[in-house]
Formats: sequence, structure tokens, C-alpha cells
Amino acid sequence: MKHPISRFMAGIVLATGTVSAFANPANGYPKAAIKIIVNFPAGGTADILPRVIAQKLSDKWGQPVIVENRTGAGGNIGADAVAKAAPDGYTLLATPPAPLAINQYLYKSLPFDATRFEPVTVLATVPNVLAVRTTLPVKTANDFVAYAKKEGGMITVATQGNGTTSHLTASMFATQAGTKFTFVPYKGTAPALTDLMGGQVDVFFDNIASMSKLHETGKARILAVASAKRSPLLPNMPTLSETVLPGFNASTFFAMAAPPGTPVEITQKLNEAIKDILKQKDVQQKFLEQGAEIVGNSPAEMNEFLAIERARWKKVIDSAGVTMN
Repeated sequence: MKHPISRFMAGIVLATGTVSAFANPANGYPKAAIKIIVNFPAGGTADILPRVIAQKLSDKWGQPVIVENRTGAGGNIGADAVAKAAPDGYTLLATPPAPLAINQYLYKSLPFDATRFEPVTVLATVPNVLAVRTTLPVKTANDFVAYAKKEGGMITVATQGNGTTSHLTASMFATQAGTKFTFVPYKGTAPALTDLMGGQVDVFFDNIASMSKLHETGKARILAVASAKRSPLLPNMPTLSETVLPGFNASTFFAMAAPPGTPVEITQKLNEAIKDILKQKDVQQKFLEQGAEIVGNSPAEMNEFLAIERARWKKVIDSAGVTMN
């Protein structure tokens, strides 16, 4: 026969365990639609990758997963909306580097703290490329450096806007190669590509996905990949590191994050679901078509990754003297 005290303690343990189980905020999640805010326009890699994930999450959980584009201010508008959203896992941010790793060093003030977002995972990285108009009299990255030095700052470089990765990659290149450029900011990728194809600008350090098709059709010319290693999308294209600038590395990443204060149980559940999705063959193929190399790391690893990215881009911004107008 059990002692009354033993029965009493067992009841406490059972009750505590039951309360703990129901207290887990991830239990039953998600119970409603999830909204993923993409802070750049529809149609680009920043929009395509999270849409692939959104559809798969919806299929997996039986709940709508909606992608909403909120653009402007270098990604800050969409990021701010997520920063102010309820920390319950029903509003997420899918973003390239700017609001998580760059903008805090460019803007005098931001309405959110980039370091307080709860990490979910880095979906993928996409290398930038050095691309030129087809009529520019250069065939290799080495040719381009020599030509740029001879032109003495007359080379025009398109950017997606001040402080974007295309701008900062070009600034990093100019610093390391000892060249000078005239920067021409555009409102996004599409108008910059149009003017590059039309010969109105000389160079564009764009991501490989949007540029590879133009390269293959002869509408623009890629001279080198800007990442540390060659891209599987263009495996025969050399890197800047192996040709003219040893150690050069400039890639764009695409990450998922949640509002500050989102319970770790929810971000972990999202992380595990997304990592499983990233292992699916059809997802991997869709990412490859965007030149995206899958990452799928843990929340802790994403934090470590962001620390490295912040240090890298801060150094570029400081050394190149990049400022927002």
C-alpha cells in the first residue's frame, strides 16, 4: 500500500507534467493562417524562395501560408512590420541581408533592432556575379580591372539602390582592386538589368539567378562569380577569388526570422519543418534554378552566421565610406 504522501507527490508530478505539456506554445501550432512578409518586390529570388517554402509548409500543416510583399526603404518597411507583429509564430520575415546585417550600419536610426529578431533558419545563399554590357571591351575579370584602372572612375556601375548588396559588392571590389566607379542607383533589379542590356550602364554586380539567363542569351556578359567557390548554376565560370582578387567573397543570403519574443518552441518547430522541406528533391531543383545553395541551419547557427555577415558588411561600409543619402 502506497503511503498517502507518495500518492500526493505523484499527483503533483502528474499535474505538473500535464500543465507543462499544455503550456508548450508549439502544441497545436499552427492553428490558423501564417503570413510570411517578404520585404522586396515579387518576382525576384527574395520572393521566389519563400513562396516555395510557403507552399510546402501549407501542404505539411494543412493551414494557409500566405506571402505578402511589403517593400521599400531597403527592406526596412517589411522588417519593421514583422518586428512589431505579435510574437506568436503567425507572422514571419523572409529577407535578404539588408535589414538583418547591413542597414543598421547605413541608416542613422531604424525603427527596429536587427539583433532582436528570433532566428529560424538561413534558407540559402546566392552568389553575386560581375557582369558587364556586351559592348564593353573586356572578356575576363583581369581585363576588366585593367580597363577600369585606365578609365579612372568613368566606369558606370548599376546598383539596386544605395546600401544594397549589389552596391556594397561593387564597393568591396573597387576597394580591393584599386579602381574607382561612378555608381548609378536604380529602384530594384529590373530597371538596372534593362539599362545594362541597353548599354546605358557598364557593370552590374547582380545575383547569379537573374544574370545567368542574360549571359546565356548574349544580352549581358558575366566575367566572374563573386562567391568564395564556383556556382553549380555556372560551374565553368571562374570566381573573382581564383582570378584577380584572392579571398573575395560576396554572396546574398535569404533567411527566415520571427518577431522578437517569439517562443523558442515555435521557432524550433518552424526550423525543423523548413529543414525537412529543404531536403526534398523538387525544392532543391527550384532553388538550383535560382542559383541558390541550400543552407538550412539551426537558429543558433543562423545567429552565428549573422554575426559573421554583420562584421563583413560593416567593414565594407566603413572602408568604402558608404552612406545613405
